[in-house]
Amino acid sequence: MIAGGGIVGAMTAMELVGRGCRVTIVERGRIASQTSGESSWAGGGILFPLLPWMYGDAVNRLTHSGTRFYPAICQRLLEETGVDCELLQSGMLILPAFDREQALDWCQRYDYVAQSASAAAFGVQSPAGDEALWLPGVSQARPPHVMQAMRAWLEQNNVTLLEGTELKPLSGSGSMHEWETVSGEKLRADKFVVTSGAWSFDLLKETASKLKIKPMRGQILLYRPQRNLEHMVYREGFYMIPRKDGLLLAGSTLEDVGFDPRTTETARDELRAKAVAIMPELAELPILKHWSGLRPGTPENLPTIAAHPQIENLYLNTGHFRYGLTMAPGSAKIVAALICGEQPFLDHAPFAFPL
Repeated sequence: MIAGGGIVGAMTAMELVGRGCRVTIVERGRIASQTSGESSWAGGGILFPLLPWMYGDAVNRLTHSGTRFYPAICQRLLEETGVDCELLQSGMLILPAFDREQALDWCQRYDYVAQSASAAAFGVQSPAGDEALWLPGVSQARPPHVMQAMRAWLEQNNVTLLEGTELKPLSGSGSMHEWETVSGEKLRADKFVVTSGAWSFDLLKETASKLKIKPMRGQILLYRPQRNLEHMVYREGFYMIPRKDGLLLAGSTLEDVGFDPRTTETARDELRAKAVAIMPELAELPILKHWSGLRPGTPENLPTIAAHPQIENLYLNTGHFRYGLTMAPGSAKIVAALICGEQPFLDHAPFAFPL
């Protein structure tokens, strides 16, 4: 039984089904819909850390694994469900200010192509100088489409989806055989996995007091410019992502406001100003949509992918903060291997349960 039907939970289910397991996903909202602030639907879909040289090796190894796995996953989902995840290697232009020496060193160590570039040559403004960095290998996917494809795949492969079902927080230790819902129903399983994102700590706080996961709100704007970008653009924590259908995302904020998924005028105005500074023509265009999502914030962006130390048949795959989409394939493979008694493909020691 998987507690949480976001991208991490869905891909964990896919991995377990592939190992012959019968799987049930329990989801408080509805899988693949914009409900209650879940980040799987709301994210931008950049399959690359922002900025990777600011993170440790464990984060980079896990995100890189996801980037490698996505082409095969998206092709499989397209063939089996007919839903296009819109995986696109559109590249990313990084505008100053950033540490160029650190960036180039990282790209060399991780074998990423990096080229000096002019912002003007890419048709954008750069308020802090024209000397940019072009990373042609960076890809994106469209999170709502990924989730729609995953939902269709789960249904086709007989995964039970218990939606609109909220679980009670866990207590005790030893071995668990059932998990009670807030309505009093007792759900039985042999093994349990928590993939509940920002809501994970509330489910586990009595049994995992040192688990540091909290909601971090991110807000995004949507435009449809007459002349769209051809590549993603990043500048000092702000990104712009062009979609194949001509839409343009501009985001996002990073707000510690608890479980509050509301959008704000302040964030809208700040994001709009940043977008206009890069593409002045957006000043004359309406904002088509403004939404938010709640990310599972963790120190250093390190998720927990491990067995629970006191509850022998409970596992965690949660706390991916800004990179749930990117980390999901690798995280799912790691936790599925642990559940099935296999050796994970990647060293999982950095993602151990906090003691």
